[in-house]
Amino acid sequence: MTLLMFIAGLVALVIGAELLVRGASRLALSFGISPLVVGLTIVATGTSAPEVAVSVGAALSGNTDIAIGNVVGSNIFNVLFILGISALITPLVVNAQIIRQEVPIMIGTSLLLLAFGLDGTLGAVDCAILLALLVLYTVFLVVQSRRQTQETKDEYDGAVTSGSRWDAHWAVQVLLIAIGLGFLVAGSNWLVDSAIIFAKALGVSDLVIGLTIVAAGTSMPEVATSIMAAIRKQRDIAIGNVVGSNTFNILGCLGLSGLVAPEGLAMAPALLNFDIWVMIATALACLPVFLSGRQIARWEGGVFLGYYAAYVTYLILRAQEHDALAAYSTAMLSFVVPLTVVTMVVVMLRPSRTP
Repeated sequence: MTLLMFIAGLVALVIGAELLVRGASRLALSFGISPLVVGLTIVATGTSAPEVAVSVGAALSGNTDIAIGNVVGSNIFNVLFILGISALITPLVVNAQIIRQEVPIMIGTSLLLLAFGLDGTLGAVDCAILLALLVLYTVFLVVQSRRQTQETKDEYDGAVTSGSRWDAHWAVQVLLIAIGLGFLVAGSNWLVDSAIIFAKALGVSDLVIGLTIVAAGTSMPEVATSIMAAIRKQRDIAIGNVVGSNTFNILGCLGLSGLVAPEGLAMAPALLNFDIWVMIATALACLPVFLSGRQIARWEGGVFLGYYAAYVTYLILRAQEHDALAAYSTAMLSFVVPLTVVTMVVVMLRPSRTP
């Protein structure tokens, strides 16, 4: 029954996110909002809606480890797994704006989360600042969209408005939003409840479950969006979806979760000592990879997937306090990390590839 509840929760989250994105996108376009802004805000918000629903639900019930672990784990999963598997399907072309603006913003929000969490808690003031920054970021995108070329607007217009027009009426759009929110609330409750049962049954912490199972589950909309974009060879939508969602996860998801949590969000020592640093490292790793010819090659996608497998392996060994943990950690620090640094330097110095 627990497994069925977990699967039902995932399905409900994916359906809810899809309905919310479709209804909100159509409604926004009906009011004349720029398709570009719709793509970067409403669609990005919709694919992150499961993270919001789960983290807010966990925060309200006092499971702050799941609330924070879900966001940190999702951001790591988005970069390493989703971009990795998408690049294996087809090399991903990177838009110049993502390199100049979106990735630095993603890195900045990751560092800000670390700075706010160094005292062991994300308090109400910290989370209010995160939400305020999200509002400023959205306003900035709206202003910036007025300077976008028609080609860019047409690209996002096609991504958002493709398909049939059965939902053209505003009443249908509002109904889709309401139904989508209902699915998200129900799915988040089922997923959090089942995840807690899994954690107790497996003898691992809520944090580990949040960083792995819950994080991967709530990232299913991003998985579907990026893989379909890669298959269709749509210009950098796969990358923009991931980078935008990561920024929203920190500013919007944790900002809202911290405000509804009775005593703020407690940052577990394990999270501060390791996992949040992995999240920052994956964000930083995007810059040299993206700059090397403005595309992610298949081999680079394979490296991303390999690192995600290594990260999950470490979490499992750490949760079980396995005897191999020390040797595994030594191997990662002594061999894998230095090799990665050398590889990044080589990638940065070699002649740029032409997309």
